[in-house]
Amino acid sequence: MREDFEKKKIMKRKKEKSLLPSLREKKKYLLIEKTSKDRIEKAVLDYVGVLGYGKAAPMWVKGKENILAVNRKELEKVKAALELDGIKVRRVSGTLKSFEEKKK
Repeated sequence: MREDFEKKKIMKRKKEKSLLPSLREKKKYLLIEKTSKDRIEKAVLDYVGVLGYGKAAPMWVKGKENILAVNRKELEKVKAALELDGIKVRRVSGTLKSFEEKKK
C-alpha cells in the first residue's frame, strides 16, 4: 500500500509543468549600499504600502549581499522609496551576470 502511494506521488510530480517564459514575472536587480535588510524592507513598505509591496515582490538574491530582485513594472516606485529613506541604489541590472562583469 505504501509503495502505491509513493508511485502516485512520483507520477504526480512528473505531470507538473513549469510556467512558460512569457508568463513569468520579469525581474530587475538592484545593487544597494550596505544597509540592514530590515531597513530596506521597511522603507519600501512605508512608501508603496502593502499592495505595492506585493506587486513589487522584492526578494533577496541568495549568495549575494545587498542585491534585491524586484518586479520590473514596480522598479521606479521601489527606487523612489529607497531614495526617500536615504538608501543609495548603486546599480540596476536586468541580469545577475552583469554585476559580476562590471566588478572585473
